[in-house]
Amino acid sequence: MNPLPQDTTALEAAAFRRLLAHLRQRSDVQNIDLMILAGFCRNCLANWLQDAAGEAGTPIDRALAREWVYGEPYADWQAKHQREATPEQLAAFAAAQKAHG
Repeated sequence: MNPLPQDTTALEAAAFRRLLAHLRQRSDVQNIDLMILAGFCRNCLANWLQDAAGEAGTPIDRALAREWVYGEPYADWQAKHQREATPEQLAAFAAAQKAHG
């Protein structure tokens, strides 16, 4: 396998932008489903973005980080797309937490 180029920042940034675009298009995929299957969700990405901004010396607040990830204010996204978790989703989430805890 060939190593990545020396400066991977641009490649990583492009991949992150593509991931965000994909998640914005797939608003049908609920955060709880992402947490069950992948162990992270859109809110996690926003938290990581907020952490990275702080580490880079340009802190941002949680609302701005979430808007960056969701492509709109979080409350707007929730109102349009977020459904109440089903009992099955909650059970699967609890089982996934135990498996990773």
